[in-house]
Amino acid sequence: MTRLISRSCLGLFLLSTFVGCGWHHGLQGLNSECPQAALAQNPMYVPMADREFVWNQLVDTMDNYFRIDQEDRVRLVGGVLTEGQITTFAEPGATLLEPWRRDSTPGFERQYSTLQSMRRRAVARVMPQADGGFLVEVTVYKDLEDVNQPEYSTIVTETPHYDGTIVRPAKDVRYGANTLGWIAVGRDTPLEQRILAELRGRLGVADGG
Repeated sequence: MTRLISRSCLGLFLLSTFVGCGWHHGLQGLNSECPQAALAQNPMYVPMADREFVWNQLVDTMDNYFRIDQEDRVRLVGGVLTEGQITTFAEPGATLLEPWRRDSTPGFERQYSTLQSMRRRAVARVMPQADGGFLVEVTVYKDLEDVNQPEYSTIVTETPHYDGTIVRPAKDVRYGANTLGWIAVGRDTPLEQRILAELRGRLGVADGG
């Protein structure tokens, strides 16, 4: 039974890898690696003066990809509009077996998140402009988990001494890999473009705006 389940999982993985854009397109439009519309500028200019509408659409868009941690809305203070910012919680990268999650784009990024321990977090900024519009910038950061050893390696933290000395086992023995921290591996540009494209559609901004 276990062997059958393993073969089924392997078959799913190979199918998702080789079938291509057409298969990903069927999973609720998650195809960002396939041919797409013109890329959005980042930051993207939004020629719209209604700051509440822009902000609410941005929050609703970001919430489709990440859990929001903090919101600092655009405010009118002393006759001047302040900059708004949204920060999200770091999310473990979505794998090939989680097609409903949207924090990993199809293709390389989703396969990488399946084979490695990845996490992503996003920061969105809304910057008022002199002409009444806004610049919206979306930045997605990727981190790789730093562990002391491979997950299923046969390496042990304590080895016997062959010089006759006494080895006392530790009181708190832990098995498996231990997380030492997270290594920053840059930005996830495909996901940034995907978020901006959805926001652009919500706001009715022209392509390349």
